[in-house]
Amino acid sequence: MREYLDFYINGAWVRPAEATTLDVTNPANEAVAGRISLGTAADIDKAVRAARAAFPAWSVTSREERAEVLERIIAEYKRRMEDMARAITEEMGAPKSLALRAQAGSGLAHLETALAVLKDFTFEEQQGATRIVKEPIGVCGLITPWNWPMNQITCKVAPALATGCTVVLKPSEVAPFSGYLFAQIIDAARVPAGVFNLVNGDGPTAGHALSSHPEVDMMSFTGSTRAGVEVAKAAAPGVKRVAQELGGKSPNIILSDADLEKAVTASVRNVMGNSGQSCNAPTRMLVPRQAMDKVADIAKRAAEALRVGDPAGEVDMGPVVSMTQWKKIQGLIADGIAEGATLVTGGVGRPNGLEHGYYVRPTIFANVKNSMKIAKEEIFGPVLTIIGYENLDDAIQIANDTEYGLAAYAWGTDKTQLRALSAKLRAGRVGINGAGGDMLAPFGGYKKSGNGREWGAFGFHEFLEVKAVLGYE
Repeated sequence: MREYLDFYINGAWVRPAEATTLDVTNPANEAVAGRISLGTAADIDKAVRAARAAFPAWSVTSREERAEVLERIIAEYKRRMEDMARAITEEMGAPKSLALRAQAGSGLAHLETALAVLKDFTFEEQQGATRIVKEPIGVCGLITPWNWPMNQITCKVAPALATGCTVVLKPSEVAPFSGYLFAQIIDAARVPAGVFNLVNGDGPTAGHALSSHPEVDMMSFTGSTRAGVEVAKAAAPGVKRVAQELGGKSPNIILSDADLEKAVTASVRNVMGNSGQSCNAPTRMLVPRQAMDKVADIAKRAAEALRVGDPAGEVDMGPVVSMTQWKKIQGLIADGIAEGATLVTGGVGRPNGLEHGYYVRPTIFANVKNSMKIAKEEIFGPVLTIIGYENLDDAIQIANDTEYGLAAYAWGTDKTQLRALSAKLRAGRVGINGAGGDMLAPFGGYKKSGNGREWGAFGFHEFLEVKAVLGYE
């Protein structure tokens, strides 16, 4: 059993101000996998003051000095990749192949991307007689979620450090093992004391203390829209910048000329990957009304082909992260049935043969109306809703009829039509025909999916202030 009871503050592992601990549950078997300490406002204050003290020296380091530090972090991360993947499987249930390739892998990719961006990033430029200077914003509070823990930690920490900021990280207390290992990596990489600090804790205590701390210059938060609102409220009196990557209910428009077998099968697997726990998952599939039955049949076959089980084995889908999430998902599946949507496959309860663990049956609903609860709320589980549309204008209207705007997807053969369609979708990312990822492309949303952008050079801008020096030349 893992015991991660210390916090990483000012380059050292320190005991918490109060000896309050939290058990961490392995979602695959419901057993206690470890314990962490829960930080208080006193712990947060200590970490923030360490970051503040380190900022003057770190903020004026050269591009080359910061690149050397990132290179050391990358080298140590590579050495610990398999350890990281095992921790992620244990804390949030990602199948081992996904944990290594995508979960831990995305952490490495963000670190390497930040290093590449740093080498050519323009921190100063001349505009006539005026010098435009981009300077580190200061001490940054980072709050990260449990669903893609290393993806979200590194896409914040890497650009923050690369731009000369110092940070205090509060990972999710639901899945804290990977964050703790990352702090060990930072320590082994000899990052200067105070530049990176880690305090575990819950949102109402540690998260609020970090968001409201007067010495924190900027908050970067990823999580639910509800929690994002609370972070923004806590930060508001300090007039600090708040960058938010929040929820999603992403539309996936399959046009009449699309290869249905390919588009539907790939889309089902995209939804079910990571047990449906991805904020940008294409959970609302929009299809021509006359193709509903055929699409439902393809989706049924794709979902029922998925292997669900112990994430330590050779499976496609593990459990969801917690009993709280499991109950929420079960309730929403029951709501879908009660609302009159057609249950194509899946449904309430655990999959056959899985009596323990937070496993959810891959679930497909057809003949869904966009007004239904299952089409409106972010389920955050392996549940796909299929909605029919009459024509392209109808599809666009349904796609944009959501309070979210993180991502959208489209499938078809007419590239001109797909490009025109992407311009009409109110979302921060549009994926065409299952396009692969791009680590340099901005990630973030419209509306209640948040503000600001992460990843690549766009992520750097979140951690920079812009200064104009007039009469420089």
